[in-house]
Amino acid sequence: MNTTEQVPEIQKQSKFSIKNIFLPDYENYEGVRRINIYVMRLFFALMFVFVATDSWTVILTHEGEWDPTRAVAWCTWAAYSTLALLGVFHTLRMLPIMIFMIFYKGLWLIVVAYPLWSAGTLKGSPAEEMAYMFSGIIIPILFVPWKYVFKKYIVIETKKKLL
Repeated sequence: MNTTEQVPEIQKQSKFSIKNIFLPDYENYEGVRRINIYVMRLFFALMFVFVATDSWTVILTHEGEWDPTRAVAWCTWAAYSTLALLGVFHTLRMLPIMIFMIFYKGLWLIVVAYPLWSAGTLKGSPAEEMAYMFSGIIIPILFVPWKYVFKKYIVIETKKKLL
């Protein structure tokens, strides 16, 4: 009887695991956690599917003269949501689009929705549905890698020149 047991070969560890999505990924995402990347990709995809569809439909089916302010709004939404498709594939490179979305929705909530809400007139107003939709920005706010944003976009790194 053979007392030595055969040890199975150690399998190569899969890159995807629940544990790994919460750890910084220095190999692929410059130290950003995979969960952040996955949630931002989801939001980029949602931006593209819903906002681009609505905005391009309005732009392409519009008849007559445009109100300049409304035209700027629809064109801005069409442009940023179309660029969001790039964010699905190049998530960290397209973070400024995500930050733009957080900024304009947050600003709108502060400037338009909050005064209506504090006056008790938001419910039933034309702004109610948009306020409800825009309040979802809490999720991207939580999943944007703010340390990475600060390091890449706020603090300007100076590279040493070789003489």
